[in-house]
Formats: sequence, C-alpha cells, structure tokens
Amino acid sequence: MQRTTLVPRWKALSLALALATGVLPSLHAQSLVDLYNAARGFDASYQSARSQFDATLARSAQARAAILPTANFAVGVSRSNQEVLPMPERTYGTQSATFNASQPLYRPANWAIYEQGSKQVTQAQAQLQAAEQDLIVRVSLAYFDVLAATDSLAFVKSQKSAVAEQLASAKRNFEVGTSTITDSREAQARFDLVVAQELAAENDLRVKAIALSQLVGKSDTQPKPLAAPVVLAPPEPADAEAWVQESVIRHPGIQQQEVALDVAKLETTKAQAGHKPTLDLTGSYSAVNNNGSSTAIADSRVNVATVGLSFNLPLFAGFATQNRIKETLALEDKARADLEATRRAVAQGTRTAYFGVLSGQAQVKALEAAEASSQSALEANKLGYQVGVRINIDVLNSQSQLFDTKAKLAKARYDVLVGGLKLKQANGTLTAEDLNPVNRQLVN
Repeated sequence: MQRTTLVPRWKALSLALALATGVLPSLHAQSLVDLYNAARGFDASYQSARSQFDATLARSAQARAAILPTANFAVGVSRSNQEVLPMPERTYGTQSATFNASQPLYRPANWAIYEQGSKQVTQAQAQLQAAEQDLIVRVSLAYFDVLAATDSLAFVKSQKSAVAEQLASAKRNFEVGTSTITDSREAQARFDLVVAQELAAENDLRVKAIALSQLVGKSDTQPKPLAAPVVLAPPEPADAEAWVQESVIRHPGIQQQEVALDVAKLETTKAQAGHKPTLDLTGSYSAVNNNGSSTAIADSRVNVATVGLSFNLPLFAGFATQNRIKETLALEDKARADLEATRRAVAQGTRTAYFGVLSGQAQVKALEAAEASSQSALEANKLGYQVGVRINIDVLNSQSQLFDTKAKLAKARYDVLVGGLKLKQANGTLTAEDLNPVNRQLVN
C-alpha cells in the first residue's frame, strides 16, 4: 500500500526536479543495467583502464621481439671526382648493398623479458577487471543514492502535509476553545522545520541526480524505483570463510600481486643472466659495384656472403651483476610480502562486507517492525488527541518518528542491495551479470 502511493509521487518529484534544473525527462525511466551500460562507454576512469590494457598488450608484443630474429638492409651510393695534373680529370663511383640478420640462440635474459611481457598481460587483465568492478559499484551507489534522496523528499512532503493538517486542526481547536495556543505554536514550529527539511531534501536530490548524470553521461537520468514487495536475498553461500576462500583464487588485486611476484622472480633471472654467456647466429650478404677507383679504370663487382656464430662470455663488470642480483632478490621478497598483505586485506574486507550485508538485512527487518509500530503509535496518538488524552506535540512526534523510520527503511533496503554487490567486489567475483537480479526488482 505504501509503495503504490510512492511511485507516482516519485515521478512527480523527478519531473519537478528536471524542470527546476532545465532538463526534460526521458520518455522512459532507465534501469540499473541501462545506466551501467551507458557509464561503461562514458566513464573516464574506466576508459583510462581500457586504454592502459591496450597499451600493455602492445608492450607485451614488444617483449616478444627479444627472442625473434632481427634483420637490416642498407644501401650506399658514392661518387668521386679525381683531378691529378697534368692528367685529365676522372670520375668514378661505388654502389653497395648490405643485408644483415641475427637470431639469438642462447640469451637467458631475453627469454626472461619475453616471459615478463606475457605475465604483464595477465596483470593488465586483472587491472581492467578491478576497474569494471569499481564502475559497477559506483553506478549502483549513485543509482540508489538518487532513489534514497527521492524517497526522503517524498516522505518529507508527506510529513509536511500531515503537519499542515495537524496545524489546521490545532488552530480550529484553539478558536473553539478546546485547546491552548501552545498546540498551535508547536504545530507551526514543526511545520516550519519540515519546510526547511524539504528544501534540504530537494537540494540533496538535485545533487545526487547531477552526480548520476555525470557518471553515466546522460542529462535525463530517471532511475526506476524498487517494486513492492522488496525481496532481499541472503548471501549465498551463507559462510564468510567460503567467500574468503573464493577471493584467494578470483580477486583481481591478489592476481595482480601474484603476477608482480612472478615478474620479480624473472627480474632475478635476468640479473643472474649477467654471469652467463650469449650465443647468436649471424649472417650477412653484401654486394659492392665499383665504377673504377683512384688507382684503376676498370669496373669491378664484389659479392660477400657470411654465416657465423657470435659468442660472448662476460668476465668482470665491476661487481655490478652481483649487486644487481642482491637488489632483485630484495625486490622479490618485497613482492612476496605485498602479496601476503593483499591476501590479508582482501580476506578482512570480504568478512567485513559479508557481515555488513547480514547486519543490513537484520536492520531492514527491525525497521519494518519499527514502521508498523510507529504507524500504530501515530494512529493511537491521533485518537488520544481527539478524545483529549494526548496533546498535539505527541501527534507531531509520532508523525516525525513514522516518516523518519520510513526513510531509514528505504535507505536500509538500498544499502543491502548495494552491500551485496560490494561483497562480490570484496572477494573479486563481481561481474556485470550480478546487476540482473537487482534489475529484476525494479519497476518495469
């Protein structure tokens, strides 16, 4: 009963807000999935993460070049003019073409560079996944912030109407002599307070709507409200440790640190390669065409083909290699410690999010009971005021308590829905498909 009166009021408030901000509403309200898809193509932070991912793919391809052959081709042309008196002036030239190629056969450092590039692709994928999860949560928060602000404004307006009725009743009773001027003044004070709350609620809704519009890149955002009754499913599995165990495998932050540790180990391998020899297969072909020379008049042509092995053995580098190995081993220990710290932080965050959802669901049940009790208390106070056993302030306090409870209940429901998404973000399993169950609870 309560929700059926809230939806038309919400639409009217949204229209009023759009007119006040100079933005016309769209023909249809947008769902959470609709606005997420819009934000995915507009949000600057997410676009930055995608560009970084593309750049990492290109950098990985560059690392592969370290194990592939290299080839070069060079062409040269020269022309000389010789004058030796009393001999006649003579001109001659040279044309040359050279092709060189090299293939690494044994270069441990190059293979470590190649493997680091492959690892960094995995790291970039985890970073992009984390950015997508962050976008999902940010859009959901902004979406339900607008709904919560809309509900708060609707409840304040309803309270304003109820207080206005109570103020009119107090004035009538004072005029006929059945109540004191105190009742009228108390009702007037409460009415003035509600007007101030209404102004604050309108501004809060305006700010929240602007924030959502800026996030999704639309100027006519109009979120769909929740449909009644609201069903808040408990977390599944119903075990905090099961969520923690899943985070060890799937959390993008842990995956990034695992890759960072692998990259640090490969950096040690690169440093140790400073003591090892290298072996390359080399080949070249050159052709030189001489149109005479300073000592000969006849033309000549020289073709040279060469194939060989290039071997290099480092002997001493001023202890640079030894100290580089010490550095990379220390950085490897640091990466290992960072990984452990991330695992602990993720586990703690997952447990906190899990119990936060359970606490939120318990709060919703308590507020639902409080709403029913507040409604009964208001009706009893109204009846008591009519028969003279209650005073006006009792009715006003009951009205204020009821509407405050309604606003807290609505906000608690939104917090539980967002909390479920934050729980999946905390253990690293959140995907865009997780928005669908929430989306199905919205008004069609």
